[in-house]
Amino acid sequence: MSHVNSPALVETNWLEEHLNDTDLCLLDCRVNLIPEDSGGFRLESGRPSWETGHIPGSGFVDFITDLSDQHNDLPLMMPPPDQFADTMTRAGVSAHTRVILYDDFYNIWAARVWWMLRASGFDNAAVLNGGWHKWTQEGRPVSNRPATPVRGQFVSTPRPAVMAGKQEVLEAIQTPSSCLLNALTAEDHAGTGGLIQYPRPGRIASSVNVSFYDLVDLETHAYLPAEQLREKFEAVGATGAKRVITYCGAGIAASSDAFALTLLGLEDVAVYDGSLMEWAADASLPMETDTSPAGQSSS
Repeated sequence: MSHVNSPALVETNWLEEHLNDTDLCLLDCRVNLIPEDSGGFRLESGRPSWETGHIPGSGFVDFITDLSDQHNDLPLMMPPPDQFADTMTRAGVSAHTRVILYDDFYNIWAARVWWMLRASGFDNAAVLNGGWHKWTQEGRPVSNRPATPVRGQFVSTPRPAVMAGKQEVLEAIQTPSSCLLNALTAEDHAGTGGLIQYPRPGRIASSVNVSFYDLVDLETHAYLPAEQLREKFEAVGATGAKRVITYCGAGIAASSDAFALTLLGLEDVAVYDGSLMEWAADASLPMETDTSPAGQSSS
């Protein structure tokens, strides 16, 4: 069984054959995760990695600056339409451009940019399946030559329905036809661990869990076949929901879950941009852990 929305996912062999297409805009979306002594990590621009080596012809888009709302106290939030449009224009994206996105961390950063483009009314984009990891694993060509993209002309046409806010999530808790889907690890979901410590442990009340790690082959970083993805989402009730809202820590891993659901043909899917960075910081909003009664706010 193939992915229903197969144009949104391209394979490494296809990309190598099409690197010289004149309408192609290939964007490196890598972010560097730097381990800290505390056991967590911090995020830094992936530009040094891109400068060292990248897929030939690819430009670089910077999450830390250009792809985050610099006026929002929450990290990595969707930038305002004019900021995003300016970033895509400088990256070489126009109405008829074919955009291909890749990263080196299980596709989550590429999926985030894909979702940002979707939220901005742009549909001619795809994620490179397995990204930089699979590309280099297969010994495909690598370059360190700087790209000089021709300036594009990107026009943002926002689609508010594909991004969810705190109020809609709160309402979804009481809406049986909605599914709140946590893209973090099982430990994060249970409130028993995880790489990032949020103001409160656990999950948004009533939410279910399919981790972004569970969407991919951990050896290649490629998304699993459609039938396997569908089984995982069916098991938690996501495929039967009228509307699915995905979340994580700051809307990045959540974009990979949302992207995978879109690959399966689900249309009414949104990403909760603020995710736990916003939700867990507000003690009035309900959270659960595996050790707290359902519906009872964790502290």
